[in-house]
Amino acid sequence: MNRYRFVDLFAGCGGLSLGLSLAGLKGLFAVERDAMAFKTFAENFLREKDGPVPPFAWPTWLAKRAWPIDELLETHHAHISKLAGQVDVLAGGPPCQGFSMAGRRLESDPRNQLFEKYIEFVHAVKPKALILENVPGMRIAHSPDERACDSGGQAVQSYYDKLKLGLEAAGYEVLGQILDASQYGVPQKRSRLIVLGLEKKLARRLPGGIKRVFSLLEEGRLAHLAEMGLPAHRAISASDAISDLRSDGAIRQPCIDPESRGPFEEIRYAGPKTAYQRLMHLDCTDNAMNSMRLARHGTEIRERFAMILAECRRGVRMDSASLARHGLKKQRIHPMAPNEPAPTITTLPDDVLHYAEPRILTVRECARLQGFPDWFRFRGKFTTGGHLRTKECPRYTQVGNAVPPPLGRMIGLAIVSAIREASTGKAQSPPSFALIQQRISIA
Repeated sequence: MNRYRFVDLFAGCGGLSLGLSLAGLKGLFAVERDAMAFKTFAENFLREKDGPVPPFAWPTWLAKRAWPIDELLETHHAHISKLAGQVDVLAGGPPCQGFSMAGRRLESDPRNQLFEKYIEFVHAVKPKALILENVPGMRIAHSPDERACDSGGQAVQSYYDKLKLGLEAAGYEVLGQILDASQYGVPQKRSRLIVLGLEKKLARRLPGGIKRVFSLLEEGRLAHLAEMGLPAHRAISASDAISDLRSDGAIRQPCIDPESRGPFEEIRYAGPKTAYQRLMHLDCTDNAMNSMRLARHGTEIRERFAMILAECRRGVRMDSASLARHGLKKQRIHPMAPNEPAPTITTLPDDVLHYAEPRILTVRECARLQGFPDWFRFRGKFTTGGHLRTKECPRYTQVGNAVPPPLGRMIGLAIVSAIREASTGKAQSPPSFALIQQRISIA
């Protein structure tokens, strides 16, 4: 069977690359400017190892290092242009900080223009299909009061509008929809703008054009959840996802991660307890799961967190009155609810409190809530602060920025089914994951 090939731009630590690889696509190379995030990417996608994901078929002309996309386009434009017709899917998630409603939404933020580099890549590579992921705020126009028109009475375009027009001019039919990751096997309330595109000649062969890809995505959703042994009638809860990683009652041991500084501890893992945990732990050997370092909270902090868990509403962000009552200046803190999906995992470790213990989450717990399997290893610092926060991408940031791999996998399956359907003229069904379910049952 033909394995469709993809390139991942703004790849981060590799969440979307992992999802597409698990959908059966073959990675060629990825572009990521941060050295820490690329270190994690290289750990998981560039080494020969046993596991469910083969290494990328990295081209010899491209150094295996962190690359800013503008530098790569300038240095290797001739090599990139020679890939025309050889890349089936161009994926990517340009940095979202300038679009996020949780941020400052500065129109002048230079990161807002990175989608133009994506379009430049599209013109050079001419892939069959496109995948972009971003925050919903990309669809909202930047203006002083987010008005619909500028001073001349003209409609203010959002960056999504500009992206769509640019890709349509490049020869693609494009559509963006807001998807909630919790509907796709991710134990987290995470709404994201998913933009998909197909070459116009392919889109014309599909009933409904690009809308057909989203239809295939929805058609396969319930079947895949059932085959994975995951509930289709409700979202996976936080306790479904991370109850096996609790520290109360667990045996603790020193954290020996070579990139962890100081006398930290982690739990000795005792094994999965739920269907989701068994799925995440599949293909993981005893020494493979890293990033389980527990935070070192002082007594005062633990007591404050315990009061918050006892007094505040779970599953929603603390309101201003609750923040003031507990003496907190930070504006974004979510005490998790055990029987609901986690709130959106962000790049800041103290945005979310554990549902049963007075502490923040570990990197591994955040990764579980994003849908990263336990064999996936993270590299680099655990966290950073001060002026380095905007310059470095430590492990918590890598996880918070990532596309949830289960969502990426289902998008990849839908894209492949659409390409095949357009190429053959025959309706396609997404491939079965029954074999994976059999392996989970045996394990």
